[in-house]
Amino acid sequence: MGILQELVKDIPLPKMAKVKQEFDRTQVDDLTAALNEELDNDKIKQSVKPGMEIAIAVGSRGMDRLVETTAVTVKFLQDLGAKPFIVPCMGSHGGATGPGQKAVLEHLGVSEESVNAEIRSSMEVIKVGELENGLPVYVDKIASEADGIVVINRVKPHTAFRGRVESGIMKMISIGLGKQKGAEACHQLGFKHMAEHVPAMAKMTMSKMPILFAVATVENAFDKVTQIEVLTPEEVEERETELQKLAKEMLPQIHVPQIDVLVIDEIGKNISGDGMDPNITGRYPTPYAYGGPDVTKMVVLDLTPETEGNANGVGTADFTTQRLVDKMDREATYANGLTSTVVGPTHISTTLPNDEQAIKAAIKTCNILDFTQVKMVRIKNTLEISEIEVSEALLDHVEQHDSMEKISEAKEMEFNEEGNLK
Repeated sequence: MGILQELVKDIPLPKMAKVKQEFDRTQVDDLTAALNEELDNDKIKQSVKPGMEIAIAVGSRGMDRLVETTAVTVKFLQDLGAKPFIVPCMGSHGGATGPGQKAVLEHLGVSEESVNAEIRSSMEVIKVGELENGLPVYVDKIASEADGIVVINRVKPHTAFRGRVESGIMKMISIGLGKQKGAEACHQLGFKHMAEHVPAMAKMTMSKMPILFAVATVENAFDKVTQIEVLTPEEVEERETELQKLAKEMLPQIHVPQIDVLVIDEIGKNISGDGMDPNITGRYPTPYAYGGPDVTKMVVLDLTPETEGNANGVGTADFTTQRLVDKMDREATYANGLTSTVVGPTHISTTLPNDEQAIKAAIKTCNILDFTQVKMVRIKNTLEISEIEVSEALLDHVEQHDSMEKISEAKEMEFNEEGNLK
């Protein structure tokens, strides 16, 4: 028996019960109608002239109804006689190449056929100016040569900083449209200053580029559009601040404020840019963001197949498994940290041979006197938290919580011969 196994062998594992969590399900059912109603606005329509070539900036995050939102926007512009085309707007994603970024969009379902518009993708940028502190501001060259630019994005809390605007339209303009160079410039001085830099860079771009309007969505806890708005450049900052508040209210969460051990079955870039959403785990890649539960020890067991070896986020956990490390593509993972300048999440956390030992190690180190009373929560990933598992020590809390309901009896955790969860 190895020394690690020896150290954790007597740690008891709690019985776990399945629990259902409730969240606000308000959603826009007929998105096409809702978006057309927003677009049917004189200020918006007057900005579009027949014959105009218009770049529609579309990002890499898997937004709900992205294809429909893009297609409706394309048709609206075409009906006014304009010639819209799509520009990938995603900083350094897709391996920071033109074809790579086009492929990312196609992977999300945005193709020339599905939205009825050409995709023009290159990494070339032009410099539009610099902020007072010397930070350069870039914009996609193809978009800069168009007669107009339209930006589509979802507004949501960022995972590494807090500010009036976080992830949304202004970030899309400053970082997404800025491609690799813009993303690099904006991240260069760190997330500490993002809250000022994102709006400042976006305002500069909006003052120098023909941005016609933005389509902003907010999603509910189930990643379904709960609100969609079309904003003129003058409205962007003020409305985005309001939409950001709504997005925070709609965020899903684990309804347990203090957790001794959080077990996450899988992480991946298809779940969150951070592998797992820090707004749900309460563990952030930088000290400039906060919120969510207070978690003493966190264990990550595996990678999603879709993340293709990119294990960004594993370093935010305390423990992981050899299985995850074996699947890790270090180059893809480290490239993430080199662009964002945040390298903590790309570190490899303490690695145990299997799930059972990793979970026992977390319980052993979670600083409680009686291990049989561990407050443990297990989730599949941070997107799917309507059903979670909790240890017996949390069942009183579940009983008293309006948005939680026990749906199975507590039973022993089951492992296969390799010591991994069944």
